[in-house]
Amino acid sequence: MNKEKLAATASAIVASGKGILAADESTPTMGKRLALIGQENTEANRRDFRQALFDTDGMEHFISGVILFEETLEQKTEDGRRLSEILESKGVFPGIKVDKGAHPMENSPSEKLTKGLDGLYERCVEYYSQGARFAKWRAVITIGDGIPTDGCIRANASALAKYAKACQDAQLVPIVEPEVLMDGDHTIETCYEISEKTFKTVFEELKNEGVYLPGILLKPNMVVSSKGCSTQGDMIAVAELTVKCLKASVPEEVPGIVFLSGGQSETEATEHLNAMNNMGSYPWALSFSYGRALQQSALHAWNGDNANLETTYATFYHRAEMNSKACLGDYSPELEI
Repeated sequence: MNKEKLAATASAIVASGKGILAADESTPTMGKRLALIGQENTEANRRDFRQALFDTDGMEHFISGVILFEETLEQKTEDGRRLSEILESKGVFPGIKVDKGAHPMENSPSEKLTKGLDGLYERCVEYYSQGARFAKWRAVITIGDGIPTDGCIRANASALAKYAKACQDAQLVPIVEPEVLMDGDHTIETCYEISEKTFKTVFEELKNEGVYLPGILLKPNMVVSSKGCSTQGDMIAVAELTVKCLKASVPEEVPGIVFLSGGQSETEATEHLNAMNNMGSYPWALSFSYGRALQQSALHAWNGDNANLETTYATFYHRAEMNSKACLGDYSPELEI
């Protein structure tokens, strides 16, 4: 483990005003995205849309890293360039999703445990040789009747820690992603309680595994009301409770927190991040690692037709710029097109 190099990469990913594009949707998930614009889930369509994002002139001013699905790491453009080479040429770090998905737990089938530890170190070594410099592993925690159980939280935290250690041993910066889902009808207060418990457990397990905290990034959910809750927490409540939760659970050695957008709209995700960065300064950078909240408008602008590339570039550039401003606390709704 080269601690100095890991820390340098992690810090560079959360450099001022920069964040991560999560473009690591699995093939079935990309199928759902493409269906929204009436397009088939073909390798060419998946490649063309992702290439449009990567080719956007100036995206590197706002995007420091891109999480790729395994297919995309080796995928080539029509003229023979690897998609990851487009990123490297712009000084953007390629990353790689390494988990094998969340599966029902044997003793609690309503809860899920993420798989993928078998052979993980060897895969990480190979991904590094292919140009990846960071990785991602997502654990999902569901709030419901009698869940999450302590066993589910602990098992997912343990897997996240083992993943993080394997990554660091292979010189990849691990993005540690414990996501408390928005699904259900729970209140924002319940989300806070479960999120704090989950994050604290994750850091206990990271310590147990000997993970080097200056060489990781945390990708948590924000503390929000569930989709089905009759009372929705407003922007200030989300910002205040999220920051309170992080201060209670995240060690200061962690260089950055890159939020997932979950089920938030594009503007909600930007507004919440901006509100947090307007509330003060923190020991860690507060940035983004958004998927849909960076891609949705661009996907509709592209609409499966490369004749729409200029509009796609402009749409993605704008969304990336808005989130960059949110990292600095400089975003305003008046800046929206």
